Amino acid sequence: MLTPLALFVNRNIQKVQADATISETARLMRDRRGGSLFIEKGGEYVGIVSESDLVHLAIADERNPEKTAVREIMRRPIISVDIDQSAKAANDLVHKRGTRHLAVKEAGKIVGVLSVRDLLNCFKNRP
Repeated sequence: MLTPLALFVNRNIQKVQADATISETARLMRDRRGGSLFIEKGGEYVGIVSESDLVHLAIADERNPEKTAVREIMRRPIISVDIDQSAKAANDLVHKRGTRHLAVKEAGKIVGVLSVRDLLNCFKNRP
């Protein structure tokens, strides 16, 4: 049986403004204990940033974390999956697109986020 995403999607959307610095973004991720944040500009989600983006696109490239806006390292477009899709479909998309986080959409609107860890737990706990 295919497990629908609606059963385990994280609907607690964490976000940061596009002009926030990399340091502010990293502190927010730490404080909220999350692995990614949606980037918001003008009330819309315009990108996503993950812990690995902070390492690979900010620290490794020696960007000044106090002066560099997160919009400069965010990933776009946001890769998404529909909430009616199965966990297997989401897993296939993660592997195909080489990402660790997917936006989950319902009726065209982002309603949550799904990480590879969420998928791992889904498959691990499958009867």
